[in-house]
Amino acid sequence: MKFKRSIYKTPAQLREMVAPGRATAASLDAVAAAVAPGITTLELDALAERAIVDAGGASNFKLEPGYHHTICASVNDEVVHGIPGGRVLEPGDILSVDSGAILGGWNGDAARTFVLPDPAHPERVEQRQRLSDVTERSLWRGIATLAQARYLNEVGEAIEDYILSEGDYGILTDYIGHGIGRRMHEEPPVFNYRVRAKGPEVRPGLVVAIEPMVVLGDQETYVKDDGWTVATEDGSAAAHWEHSVAVHENGIWVLTAADGGAAGLAPFGVTPTPIP
Repeated sequence: MKFKRSIYKTPAQLREMVAPGRATAASLDAVAAAVAPGITTLELDALAERAIVDAGGASNFKLEPGYHHTICASVNDEVVHGIPGGRVLEPGDILSVDSGAILGGWNGDAARTFVLPDPAHPERVEQRQRLSDVTERSLWRGIATLAQARYLNEVGEAIEDYILSEGDYGILTDYIGHGIGRRMHEEPPVFNYRVRAKGPEVRPGLVVAIEPMVVLGDQETYVKDDGWTVATEDGSAAAHWEHSVAVHENGIWVLTAADGGAAGLAPFGVTPTPIP
């Protein structure tokens, strides 16, 4: 597969991508500290923006034509691109938050899913928490595979194999990961499932956003009347996890994790290495 421009960054460019990755992580940390029943998604949006600004960056989501918020906040049957607003989070909700920062002309992009406690419905909470856990672990399986892969599409194979081994989950195929750098969405595509092509070679300079989106039911989705929010056709719950990851001469580094991905990669025997 050939691309019009190089998908590989120089060592100096990789170093420039560390700061926006940290700012993105800080925004999701701010959301994580505040998620609870009674808060609105718009309040979470404001907290994420403040964290990015405090880190010296700006929201890159606001650079998307027609989008005016720092995060995407997708609740329950919403998979991705949910618009923050006055919706009040309730016990038992499952919330996926996607955020990104631009700093020095370079981008970061990441997502996390949160399941709110609900003592009145423990079975629903357990089911949704397992969905989130499976999705997160599939992300880390994909990142660990990237550390050893020859070709990028080995990542999607690993993600799909893990998810299907854990139960009858649906893997979204209409929405996938992507390269990231000067623009938030760049080549190459990063699949969360098997495809026939090998994809580009994994070598130093490759930076990708890996983001599995998994649902409890069928993978079919539709876009709501707001023109942004993607929801499941059957109303089943969804989870979304994402990290931006850099491949460099000494290994890999998860740009949007405060520890470079050390904790998430430890179960796979992979130790991330800071970008030199």
